[in-house]
Amino acid sequence: MTFGTGLDRSTPVAVVGTGTMGQGIAQVALVAGHPVRLYDAVAGRAKTAADAIGARLDRLVEKGRLPDADRDAARARLTPAESLAELADCGLVVEAILEELGVKQSLFGELEGVVADDCLLATNTSSLSVTAIGGALRVPGRFVGLHFFNPAPLLPLVEVVSGFATDESAATRAYETARAWGKTPVRSADTPGFIVNRIARPFYAEAFRLYEERAADPATIDAVLRECGGFKMGPFELTDLIGQDVNEAVTRSVWESFFQDAKFTPSLAQRRLVESGRLGRKSGHGWFSYADGAERPQPQTAEPCDAPEAVAVQGSLGPAAELLPMIEEAGIQLREFELELSDDAIELPHGTALMPVYGALVSDAYVAPCITFDLALDYRACTRIVLAAPEDVDQRDLRAAIGLFQRLGKQVTVIGDVPGMIVARTVAMLIDFAVDAADRAVAGPEDIDIAMRLGVNYPVGPLEWCGRLGPDWAQTLLEAMSEVSPDTRYAPSLALRRRALLHENRSRS
Repeated sequence: MTFGTGLDRSTPVAVVGTGTMGQGIAQVALVAGHPVRLYDAVAGRAKTAADAIGARLDRLVEKGRLPDADRDAARARLTPAESLAELADCGLVVEAILEELGVKQSLFGELEGVVADDCLLATNTSSLSVTAIGGALRVPGRFVGLHFFNPAPLLPLVEVVSGFATDESAATRAYETARAWGKTPVRSADTPGFIVNRIARPFYAEAFRLYEERAADPATIDAVLRECGGFKMGPFELTDLIGQDVNEAVTRSVWESFFQDAKFTPSLAQRRLVESGRLGRKSGHGWFSYADGAERPQPQTAEPCDAPEAVAVQGSLGPAAELLPMIEEAGIQLREFELELSDDAIELPHGTALMPVYGALVSDAYVAPCITFDLALDYRACTRIVLAAPEDVDQRDLRAAIGLFQRLGKQVTVIGDVPGMIVARTVAMLIDFAVDAADRAVAGPEDIDIAMRLGVNYPVGPLEWCGRLGPDWAQTLLEAMSEVSPDTRYAPSLALRRRALLHENRSRS
């Protein structure tokens, strides 16, 4: 069966489920010009949801973002439905109910007995298999995933997910319809987590592991990823906003769907948070307290230290090369410095072999073990730099390193001596997950970067990051971390190894 492209605006659209997502999706379709039918299995909820949507349209008018006439026309097109039978003439039905496979399968089975065979059926699931939900349908080719992000009226991304039985024409119609609604659609295969929830797992998981390793506290890790890594929100504050139960459930679902692959292992600390009822903003307490008058914890920031008069540079600073002119501009002398590393030095727990930027800045003479600094999205623009130093480091060297970066106008955070630090290990894992997803045809490279920038507001798509830093950078860091990890969590994917080898061969030619 061929479904053509796009959905005519005169075609009615139904939304089943009237929670936050259902209301948001209905509002999007409504503002785009469609007649919209709202249905909920609980009597009265569809009417309540329609009233809530009307109130939001009123607020858009008050803010000058929607003309009065358009608001009135949209309200006239919105109809609460008391039964599924009232959806019979719809050309698209979007489901946004409980994330329970059996319940969704039962709903779509009922819908097939109501709507025409050319009606597109879509699920907004974020964690269940599109193939499994539509597997028992009489016409499975017209079933597709339309995964909106919350809040649906504001966030532009929509993942268009094709199950194993989805017709290409159905996926195209869903894609073109989402685009006509003013959204930015991306195509995804039916894989656990689709694009965003699959690739984003390390952003949360590495932060939680750093916390469990006592490398730094939540407020500090959040500040580092914002002010050094360029992310809009840190993982602790973001999961408090999402809801710890929601985020942990998605993580656990993806982990179980991948047969408990170590790369997707959930956090025990987050599990305990959920068990304690600290679910984030909605419960008043998560990683942070949201009680009235509660003070937000501040990140650990080093006290002022004197900058060195001169700095010696060892090796290539790679992505941190911009630090060199910054040091000279700050009036600090640069000196050449040659260092011959012994085997013992290379084997240090956090020595040069684990350094994310392939270089060291030393303020007088090299002493082992060394102080290392983290990756930054932009060394000139970032406002915070992270240093890691082992317990037996000479405190004079640590103060000199702190003073150096303070002279460059940065706040300095000193964390525990952990492999990969904070930003570098997070970015390396995001690159590995993205490269692996592209290699497995989960989505095209461009769609992956679009999804991660729009879906979770990353400053740079992970594949663009890979292009900037080089796949060999990510592979080297992950291999070093893998050597000190008890499981396969940090083992570079085959796809990343291939890309790194290809990059190396091209560099030599």
